[in-house]
Amino acid sequence: MKNRGALEGIKILDLTRVLAGPFCTMMLADMGAEVIKIEIPGKGDDTRNFGPYKNGESLYYANVNRNKKGITLNLKKPEGKELFLEMVKNADVVVENYRPGVMDKLGLGYDVLSEVNDKIIYAAVSGFGSYGPYSDRPGYDIIAQAMGGLMAISGWPGGNPTRVGNAMGDVLGGLSLTIGVLAALNGRHVTGKGQRVDVSLVDSVVASLETGTQRYFASGEIPEKLGNRYAAAYPYDSFQAKDGFFVIGCGNQKLYEILCQVMKKPELITDERFATMADRNQNHVELKEIIEQWSINFTIDEAVDTILGAGVPAAPIYDMKRLTEDEHIANVREMFVDVHHPIIGDMKVNGCHVKLSDTKPTIKCAAPTLGQDNEEVYKSILNLSKEQLDELKNNGII
Repeated sequence: MKNRGALEGIKILDLTRVLAGPFCTMMLADMGAEVIKIEIPGKGDDTRNFGPYKNGESLYYANVNRNKKGITLNLKKPEGKELFLEMVKNADVVVENYRPGVMDKLGLGYDVLSEVNDKIIYAAVSGFGSYGPYSDRPGYDIIAQAMGGLMAISGWPGGNPTRVGNAMGDVLGGLSLTIGVLAALNGRHVTGKGQRVDVSLVDSVVASLETGTQRYFASGEIPEKLGNRYAAAYPYDSFQAKDGFFVIGCGNQKLYEILCQVMKKPELITDERFATMADRNQNHVELKEIIEQWSINFTIDEAVDTILGAGVPAAPIYDMKRLTEDEHIANVREMFVDVHHPIIGDMKVNGCHVKLSDTKPTIKCAAPTLGQDNEEVYKSILNLSKEQLDELKNNGII
């Protein structure tokens, strides 16, 4: 029996590019929505030109645009706007990540689209959101990490502010937009109408700061960078083994006491420097030294297995090789999925991290080549003939 996605029957017009918006529509497509990615004729999404490449095609683009149909459309031309508005009549969601105001200048903003279809959900993600003093500023991941406060608390004590190693601002923005779309889809059942979803990359980063802001509110002091240490608990950090580093996460008193027994150092349980969580947070440098005097005698896997065996959270720090070859993550949890791309050939994409028991998110097809589905989409939605499509192409509209 054909697998049914949770969002089956939902049609999404995807005007997004780069990462935050495409990450959102990728998740929605994995969950069964029909996502039609609309790109500029002859150019396409910026990430078609981002590496790494295989057979001249971008793996970056291919990873976050799987499961989507791909068409081209020039929204700057009157004919292109007309075609888009006709598609909006039969769509559930429009997703875009232009700078605020761009769609309004094109005559395709939320007010216009909601007149065409009052059930349309208009979802937009931008650097600073659609209103406020900074709304006109451009937004990229590094801007979000910088102004959202994440860079200031990332890195090593005394070191420079550090960008998190992936585009976390974009990913958080994409996740937030996905949540907003899903909430608005349910909200439509409540109100009978669509609405606007407005997500800021900076807001999304700020929302993730948890103890960073609370440490400041509590003390009035700007939080220091902690390296791999967590401010609220210790030992909750990375530690050295014979062949590299691993992590321990003692989130409560019981786990700490078990760790002391594992290291055969029960005296640390009552040592006044480490007796309570507050004590351990205060004296983390000394405790780290003691733990590493023990852990340096073992390999990463030996130390992790010993600690885990006693019921204390611990883990190796995976590089990409270990991550992508891990049986639990890569295979059983299906976090790397094989697909066949018409130009790239066989490749792996990141799997969907949200697991649903009855409507399993699936990766059904590779990312589209530029304009790959023009004929199918325009024929099925707008009933255009091949002759009409040829004319639109010759006129630079698709």
